[in-house]
Amino acid sequence: MRLQATLLTLAAMAATPAAHAQTALTGVSFVNGLTLAGNSLDLSSGSDLDRRVGFFSDIYYDRNRNEWWGLSDRGPGGGVLPYDTRVQRFTVDVNANTGAISNFRILETVKFSSAAGTLNGQAPTVGNVLGRSFDPEGFVVNPVTGNFLVSDEYGPSVYEFSRSGQLIRAFKTPANLVPRTTAGVDYNALPPAGSTPQLTQGRLGNRGLEGLAITPDGRFAYAMLQNGLVTDGYNASSDTRGLYTRIIKYDIASGEAVGQYAYALASASQGRGSSALVALDENRFLVLERNNRGIGVGATLSGADKNVFEVDLRGATDVTGINLPSSGALPSGLVAVAKGAQVMDLDANTLAALGNKSPEKWEGLAVGPRLADGRYLVLAGTDNDYSVTQNGAGTQFDVYFRMTDADPYAKSIQCPMGQTTGCFFTANSASATLTGDYQLLPGVLHAYTANIANYAAPVPEPAHWALMTAGLGLLALTRRKAR
Repeated sequence: MRLQATLLTLAAMAATPAAHAQTALTGVSFVNGLTLAGNSLDLSSGSDLDRRVGFFSDIYYDRNRNEWWGLSDRGPGGGVLPYDTRVQRFTVDVNANTGAISNFRILETVKFSSAAGTLNGQAPTVGNVLGRSFDPEGFVVNPVTGNFLVSDEYGPSVYEFSRSGQLIRAFKTPANLVPRTTAGVDYNALPPAGSTPQLTQGRLGNRGLEGLAITPDGRFAYAMLQNGLVTDGYNASSDTRGLYTRIIKYDIASGEAVGQYAYALASASQGRGSSALVALDENRFLVLERNNRGIGVGATLSGADKNVFEVDLRGATDVTGINLPSSGALPSGLVAVAKGAQVMDLDANTLAALGNKSPEKWEGLAVGPRLADGRYLVLAGTDNDYSVTQNGAGTQFDVYFRMTDADPYAKSIQCPMGQTTGCFFTANSASATLTGDYQLLPGVLHAYTANIANYAAPVPEPAHWALMTAGLGLLALTRRKAR
């Protein structure tokens, strides 16, 4: 009888469409946060510099397996140093009543690779063309297959990998997203040696696909550009970006884009752009917007602004092949993604370990497990850029911060990578002695709780579907016999 009741419940769930609320996230509350040492190492092999954790360019919670994943980007050095790109499977203890998190641990390190070898974080150059160069920024697990989908900032591309990190396929990049120069040359495939040509089409430099989400049924992936295309209101002479960026819809079965939707950023100033995209159901999403202010390598502290908005794609116009304006409303007949009020303010809550200051790069966001009272845990995380910078000649340095300073980066100390001598102050290059009150920039995790109306969890994987389908078939047979 208990099995039959469960099957009846499953049948009702399958037959009843989900209702939609104007605002899904309500009652959002900050619980606590963790700072994770900037010299933390992953579980791969190699030197400490090879294994340094870059933390959270994205976060994903696989509720089918109760697993957390933290995506690292192209590695230290801003695309100059060779680095095997990777993703970390981690765990945190979660208080089922309060949502408080503790005890962060890395359980597995998975490197991305193709038949030609590991995918390298170095930017595409002559002799290192796209296809081996990879700047991973968004990560999801397909609930139907269990495979990884990863968005790449270089391409901009979306790739599918096996759970061991082996490349399965690349989705087809829409033609208008491919960066091209004045001569019409695909910039990723053949950039002129020693130069950065002016782009006339496609994604802006270092502003490719950031956020990545997957619908609960595993049919569609949505990837979001950090900022709009070169042709979406970008002004090259002043290096100012347009107000609109794009959300790209991909059909997972075919691997092709089937739609592009205009999204208006709260502002295009101060380096503002999108950093994360999270599906609440097949139409509603969370978008994390941030500017480049806060504690970070090379960042200005004041004016930090990191917010999460709820959006709905229903009714938005497909703008594939249409150039978007630099500001103001879209042209007549075009409808942007419906954007609700801000639902989370990530810089409103700070940690004492950071001197109660906001980190610069909030880039990871995920809906986690459901708590005992029905609320959901929402986890947000930062990318710390491996706490590494470089000079004009391309030499890399570790960056150490003293969080008690009014502006930690202004008083920061740089040392040759992996060394604690030969150091100097960032501000004036004067010789500096590294003392115990300085630290590499940590990664940060924040835990929030929220009510999420009509949240659509990812479907179970095929083994679970087979059991449910068999049960529903048995139920249908029982009904026929009862007639």
